[in-house]
Amino acid sequence: MSASTIARQCTLCEAHCGILVTVEQDRVTRIEGNPQDVLSNGYICPKATAMGGLHHDPDRLRAPVRRVGVSFEPVGWEEAFREIGQRLREVRRQHGSSAIGMYLGNPAAHSSSVLYAIMLRAVLLTRNFFSASSIDQFPQEFVAWRMFGSNVLMPVIDIDRTDRLVILGANPAVSNGSITTMPNAKQRIRAVRRRGGKVVVIDPRRTETARLADQHVAVSPGGDVYLLLAMLHVLVTEDLCDEAAIGAVSTGWEHLCALVSEATAERMAPLAGVDAETIRVLAREHAAAASAVLYARIGVCQQVAGTLTHWLVNAINAVTGNLDRPGGQMFATPPIDVARYTKYLPARYGAWTDRSGAYKSFRSELPVAVLADEILTEGEGQIRAMISYAGNPVLSTPQRGRLGAALDSLDSFVAVDMYITETTRHADFILPPISPLEREDVNVLFPVFSVRNNLRYDARVFDPPAGGLEDWQIMARLITEMLPLPARRFTGRVLNTVFDRVSPVRVASWGVAAGPYGVLRRGRKGLTVAKARAAVGGIDLGPLRSRLRSLIGTKDRKVCLAPDDFVAAARAVLDDAREGKAFTTPAEGYDLKLIGRRHLRSNNSWLHNVPAMVRGRDRCTALMHPADAAGRGLGDGELVAVNSPTGSIVVPLEVSEDIRVGTVAIPHGWGHGEPGVGWTVAASVPGANVNLLHDPALTDMFSGTAAVNSTWVAVTRAPGETGGRTGVERD
Repeated sequence: MSASTIARQCTLCEAHCGILVTVEQDRVTRIEGNPQDVLSNGYICPKATAMGGLHHDPDRLRAPVRRVGVSFEPVGWEEAFREIGQRLREVRRQHGSSAIGMYLGNPAAHSSSVLYAIMLRAVLLTRNFFSASSIDQFPQEFVAWRMFGSNVLMPVIDIDRTDRLVILGANPAVSNGSITTMPNAKQRIRAVRRRGGKVVVIDPRRTETARLADQHVAVSPGGDVYLLLAMLHVLVTEDLCDEAAIGAVSTGWEHLCALVSEATAERMAPLAGVDAETIRVLAREHAAAASAVLYARIGVCQQVAGTLTHWLVNAINAVTGNLDRPGGQMFATPPIDVARYTKYLPARYGAWTDRSGAYKSFRSELPVAVLADEILTEGEGQIRAMISYAGNPVLSTPQRGRLGAALDSLDSFVAVDMYITETTRHADFILPPISPLEREDVNVLFPVFSVRNNLRYDARVFDPPAGGLEDWQIMARLITEMLPLPARRFTGRVLNTVFDRVSPVRVASWGVAAGPYGVLRRGRKGLTVAKARAAVGGIDLGPLRSRLRSLIGTKDRKVCLAPDDFVAAARAVLDDAREGKAFTTPAEGYDLKLIGRRHLRSNNSWLHNVPAMVRGRDRCTALMHPADAAGRGLGDGELVAVNSPTGSIVVPLEVSEDIRVGTVAIPHGWGHGEPGVGWTVAASVPGANVNLLHDPALTDMFSGTAAVNSTWVAVTRAPGETGGRTGVERD
């Protein structure tokens, strides 16, 4: 059989780089970048090459399984759906709608099947909905809602036209952008410098991105909020802002000025861990640049002051004239204009709380930090059944190590997943969707956050196997089972027939036709999914355009520069700092701040079962500065115990000058050695679950996002270690 090559995208991260997949005799033999792709232009990272490994992985589930004792056995789709429906409806009948919880993981958003997941969430009528968003992006959404009137209006950076790029708590050289989709971020960063611009990275670690920059500012972990307040003070007191222009498009300038009046560079410098003159220069250069943009991401999202930090980022961009203009923060015009219509949906902040009353709902979900408690705490409103879709919260969320036992205690647990993971091993049923390479798709979400407007189509590489179901088909069947249908056997069959004809691709086709470039607006020359399907690398729709005026959802249609609750919280932060209770003040008995880090061959807890992605040196290590290691009598490669008030793990030590003194960095997503996990390769790889160290009660003060970059730890030699070990290479 001759080889064939199919153009599509890698869907493992937000970048969705264009790839060419070569197949011979039903095997993927090569994956390379697609030079015709209008967004990635031939670039791919090592993760893209794992798509074939995922597809052919013998550990991947190909059919539904049902728990029998401590193991699983195959079960037919119809029998599985029928029994699942009976169990879940019984839980709802006895205990109410909110007795069923749902968790949505990151991979769900990487396909348009997420539309059906949202429909299922609506049909469940439960208050107990959770997602990975409360691990990695709620602060940004919360700020967008308070400043621009909609949580979807998270601005992206116009990196391809900026003259000054300042990056806080993000590592796009590895991630290729997040809530700013920018494939081949390395070349885009280099291009800023080639055209005479400047790149600055503010991060406790000298990241892969920092190595590409003109300047690295090693801020103290948690010190970003003090740094940004001081930058605003400089901008205000040195008259570096156009007050008339600010007043024309926004409100709250006076309140912002009053807030930062005492946040001088000299006062904030010790708290930020950055000298005063550096802070002043950062502010002055941002104001002086022809165009400039501050970009912050997950490193600052996962802090107690995550919301405040993202607010200050947006505020600085706004008051220096870099909001909604080329080279600054902008908003995409995607083929399906999600932001224009979703601004009318209420954020519903505080519409309900968890049962403790400590955490408010936001955009109709609760923070995942409370999930274990909501299952284990008895009483009215207790979660008694769960549906998880494409998520591994046992490994990826801080739950004091209690979530596995919590899932075991449920009356029923249904997981939609391709693997038996640390989470799904507790399920009663696992419903596996077909491989990503067996799906066709048009993603409706990531063009909303792309650095260039585009429409791209995902072609199937392989035909789906007989009896295989896509994610959306599984969601649709669960919806049918949960709807209160009369004469269920008959009406259920009718509804399933309807769903089968309304695939996400068809829905996307309607959305594109009605969108800003679509045939319903532009006639025969307008955009269609069929045209995208025919274009090998997708369709380029041009650079970002200024459009906030048409999108903004605030009542007065102005940017709210200084929301009252943000200003009050920032004042409290400054007051606490004066009393010696800054975010950068070590906790008693713990003297190192723990932060996370990314690896190019890893993506959360995914990919660790693909041999090519885990070869080489151990990557689950504790990165520590030589001065900190020497002060503790520790050497590179030794096993160390990392202890927090919540837990303890043992990992190898990696000594490097690339991290700030007083800081230790450990990646998350590792630790696959629990019994019953179906990842053969992953289970053989060393590593530990860093989330065992994080207190789930430590969260962002507004959104409840887990503050996993705010944990203080102590590091000592592991019991039984004598020193002198070195990192181990793996074949």
